[in-house]
Amino acid sequence: MLESSESRDFIRMETRCNISYKFPDSNDVFMGKSINISGSGILFLTSQSIDTGIALEVTVMPEKSLTPPMIAYVEVIRSKEIKPGEFEIAGEIKGIKES
Repeated sequence: MLESSESRDFIRMETRCNISYKFPDSNDVFMGKSINISGSGILFLTSQSIDTGIALEVTVMPEKSLTPPMIAYVEVIRSKEIKPGEFEIAGEIKGIKES
């Protein structure tokens, strides 16, 4: 049986892989690096601050080609500058795009 010290519905898994994201009404694609992901959220690093409440389409690109990319619809719930030019973005997963 798996045990977790977290009081969450879903366990966070460290991912450390590349992600891309875009805003719903834009074709501009931005890059980031995932920190962790769970069944309900994602935490990633990027070079820009993103306001809370903003919707994003996030593509998680696993390092192994055996696993296909996951495309999720995310609402930003926190944006924190952790050092100059680097922001930690927390997002709530609202849905997964079917392939």
